[in-house]
Amino acid sequence: MADTRRTLEGRIVLVAGATRGAGRGIAVQLGAQGATVYVTGRSTRGRRSEYDRPETIEETAELVTAAGGCGIAVPTDHLVPEQVAALIARIDAEQGRLDVLVNDIWGGELLFEWESTVWEHDLDRGLRLLRLAVDTHAITSHFAMPLLLREPGGLVVEMTDGTAEYNASRYRVSFFYDLAKSAVLRMAFALGHELGPRGATAVALTPGWLRSEMMLDAFGVTESHWRDALEKVPHFAISETPAYVGRAVAALAADPEVSRWNGQSLSSGQLARVYGFTDLDGSRPDAWRYMVEVQDPDRPADTTGYR
Repeated sequence: MADTRRTLEGRIVLVAGATRGAGRGIAVQLGAQGATVYVTGRSTRGRRSEYDRPETIEETAELVTAAGGCGIAVPTDHLVPEQVAALIARIDAEQGRLDVLVNDIWGGELLFEWESTVWEHDLDRGLRLLRLAVDTHAITSHFAMPLLLREPGGLVVEMTDGTAEYNASRYRVSFFYDLAKSAVLRMAFALGHELGPRGATAVALTPGWLRSEMMLDAFGVTESHWRDALEKVPHFAISETPAYVGRAVAALAADPEVSRWNGQSLSSGQLARVYGFTDLDGSRPDAWRYMVEVQDPDRPADTTGYR
């Protein structure tokens, strides 16, 4: 993306849920384009969330600044309306505007039970998952939209797992997980109807098979040696770094005609074909097409023509 660097200089962005994974990748890539990026989460250098992992929002902010932007860490629990209201008030006081909101809040990896029915799934864990995945996004949008609408051209990116087309005909992991990810897709659709006439744009965006910190740990590999996992998980060959979906968000934010996507469900691979960006290795993985045509039909892993 060397030819488009600094295209977001002067833009104010909030990446809600930027401690690790896609949120961190998005924040850093927005910073690489010169944006001022507020990053939120519950894990700080002074206190960890229930994930009990080493990544912190301060570290994310430092990576944003090192990439060329201005990273600002604000510890926030997006289930607490008062904290979200204070966050938006701070952005307003310091910047007077909000150009892009990325709703990447999740926090459900430790809660969902793989292929567990609604009557088998622990109810408290399932309901907590829904609150973390759905209530947080609604609370954040409630407080952030007036500031985002202050200037024309605002963008909201609702992060989820799976495109609307893919999820419409496939059971995703469990009742609660399926419901959570489908709800976020619908949020983008609804926000598109509410924001479009007011000069702003809302989209849903999904990465493909993400090589997040937690995914790499689960497979016992590092980013530099991620292909070592292919012997046990061959389809992991289609995976992508968090930077890839980050570049997708940066491309959307820099597009003067971004309103053409309003209310739609998008993927990192789809947008790479439109905007021409690549993953860090120069490839363009198209995970959702690969899953439909190769992984789901249980064909041998082969990414030829898919990255």
